[in-house]
Amino acid sequence: MQQRTWTVVVPVKRLGAAKSRLRGALPGVPHEELALALAADTVAAVRACPAVAAVVVVTDDPLVAAMAGAAGARAVPDVPDAGLNAAFRHGAEVATAGGGAWVAGLTADLPALRPAELATALDAVTAGLAGVRRFVADAPGSGTVLLAAPPGMPLDPRFGVGSAAAHLAGGALPLTGDWPTLRRDVDTAADLAAAARLGLGPRTAALAGVDRPAAHPG
Repeated sequence: MQQRTWTVVVPVKRLGAAKSRLRGALPGVPHEELALALAADTVAAVRACPAVAAVVVVTDDPLVAAMAGAAGARAVPDVPDAGLNAAFRHGAEVATAGGGAWVAGLTADLPALRPAELATALDAVTAGLAGVRRFVADAPGSGTVLLAAPPGMPLDPRFGVGSAAAHLAGGALPLTGDWPTLRRDVDTAADLAAAARLGLGPRTAALAGVDRPAAHPG
């Protein structure tokens, strides 16, 4: 059995402010419901990943916190309240409060994520060079969906526009595996359609009115 080693940090904004470029992507569906569904499917996939021991959801939204708790994740307030990277750093501090730990930061907009793909990416980190942070770029290649740090190293998140280059400049090395559902973050209606072709998780699929694939590996 694969050892559960990782703690994964997933920041989620207040739903009213989250995923602003997705507004109107699903006519008739309240934007907050869609944002919550994206986060819920992401957290559920992470919780199902055989490499993950714990999930820390950083949020000030009570609905997100309730979702996280129901999924078996730990919800903590966004104490810094200073944007995405501060939330990642805070979650990493919570994750490592009891000592050294393998910590990864993951974006909350991966509704097609397969647990097996996440496990393979995290395994590549543990099997790679010691003392090196690694990241996975998004499908276009300029953003970042996953940033991972070994025990004793700060996460040093640099998410945002051009984050793949920023993480590389900060000393993190890219992981280049073929993980389409891990790389498929959702910022726009076109991204959501692309994720639907890969197979959405149940919460997002229900809102989008699409069927999930008969086989959902991992």
